[in-house]
Amino acid sequence: MTNLNNNVAGVDTDFDVVVVGAGFAGMYMLYRLRQQGMRVRVLEAGGSVGGTWYWNRYPGARVDTETMFYSYQFSDELQQEWEWTQRYPSQQELHAYAKHVADRFDLWPDMQFDSPVEKTTWSEDRQSWTIETTDGALITSQYCVMATGCLSAVNTPKYKGLEDFSGSVYHTARWPEEGVDFSGLRVAVIGTGSSGVQSIPVIAEQAAQLTVFQRTGNYVIPAHNRALDPEEVAAIKADYPALRAKASASFSGNYFPVGGQSAMAVSEEERNREYESRWQEGGLAFMAAYADFMTSEEANETASEFIRDKIRGIVTDPATAERLAPKQLFMCKRLCVGTDYYETYNRDNVSLVDVSETVIDEILPEGVRVGETVYEVDAIVLATGFDAMTGALKRIDIRGVESVSLRDLWEDGPRAYLGLAISKFPNMFIITGPGSPSVLTNMIPSIEQHVDWISDCLTHMRINGVSRIEPELDAQEEWVAHVNEIADLSMRSTCSSWYLGSNVDGKPRIFMPYIGGFPAYVRKCNEVVEAGYAGFAFR
Repeated sequence: MTNLNNNVAGVDTDFDVVVVGAGFAGMYMLYRLRQQGMRVRVLEAGGSVGGTWYWNRYPGARVDTETMFYSYQFSDELQQEWEWTQRYPSQQELHAYAKHVADRFDLWPDMQFDSPVEKTTWSEDRQSWTIETTDGALITSQYCVMATGCLSAVNTPKYKGLEDFSGSVYHTARWPEEGVDFSGLRVAVIGTGSSGVQSIPVIAEQAAQLTVFQRTGNYVIPAHNRALDPEEVAAIKADYPALRAKASASFSGNYFPVGGQSAMAVSEEERNREYESRWQEGGLAFMAAYADFMTSEEANETASEFIRDKIRGIVTDPATAERLAPKQLFMCKRLCVGTDYYETYNRDNVSLVDVSETVIDEILPEGVRVGETVYEVDAIVLATGFDAMTGALKRIDIRGVESVSLRDLWEDGPRAYLGLAISKFPNMFIITGPGSPSVLTNMIPSIEQHVDWISDCLTHMRINGVSRIEPELDAQEEWVAHVNEIADLSMRSTCSSWYLGSNVDGKPRIFMPYIGGFPAYVRKCNEVVEAGYAGFAFR
């Protein structure tokens, strides 16, 4: 394979590009770079491809975006040949899809598994990166692409006594490949975010007794998951270009037709008809019922109360229903999609413990202590999510110009230009980094947009005979200020959530994703390119 970049730059390295992570971002990045004739090595901590859909094997794990759209679009042949079986496929099906992509495009030879990256260091003398894995192996590359994912660094709370618990402890994001049988056991699930919402109903079917510890009630829209009708699939595949274009033009990169501009511009009766229709349809499309949910507290409260009333109508015990009914506004935290979540609390073997005010004091050998009450259990499931957006990057010792530490630079919160690159870290790119739409959008189209931008940038550099790129500090700071400014206009930034790092003790409270919408972000990225990569410095 021709080493095009090194022919121009004269940089002597093992590879042109090292990509960290073999999820959907890392696989597509590898595909694009190989198309450009580059020598690439992908380093992956796990044992296979898939990223999120390799690690998250917990009971009930499935995507909350409809999979006819939560899929690659770079290859029409791939779109046409792969057959999804469900509206919201399971982790197993998504992992099978990832492996199929690696097979189809022969990606395996350039990927190295069970190789967590421990350190990456920039050399001014060599104008290259040295990447060190946990086993001490050293690899050099001219460019480094971080495809580490937004939700990959596990958040394990530091409960006093957890290591002394006499039973088994599991985390939803690191579930045993062989699975877990909870039959006859007393189980505690700590956390009611997306992984808790999906796993709790399944665990409840097995466990003798399930005790759920909830800090914050979440809004859960029913998935109404179902097998896909072959005629429906054929119609979507025949119209994929138009459907993809509609999705790309939407705020979230999903095709959710907006019901109306304002919930307050219609009568209560009409509003409730729209909400009921969205509830029966199921899924994240409920967010698009009205356009002003994020800017009008009054409009938002109408949707909030509609869902709270649904919970009260489903859960038979009034006290439990009120504990489950969220106090924060709808969509302030991540909206969850589940199957029989609220119904599960009607089971005789399921109980709910509110730890919003009386917190978990400690884990004892026999169970979980909250105040003066000890809940005796045989197994604990930590559904406590991730150190989102920044955790995976900060857990690697990344050293830039003059050995500056990324951990130190981001001590008060992440700072990146377009969520793509960081000043003082030349020739390093991030896929869906902080400051990009990422987790507020359909992730795979957002990944593809970033990968395409990075690939085109490297082609531009090769054609123009330059070998080094770095964001200008002023441009980076202007972008960070813009991200913060528009975040302040949205009610998403007004409550504690992992978007702000609120789920991790000691983490700075800064709204990390770009909330201006996918189309606005893509326009900005295109404008930067059209202006000669404005805000970037080349050598």
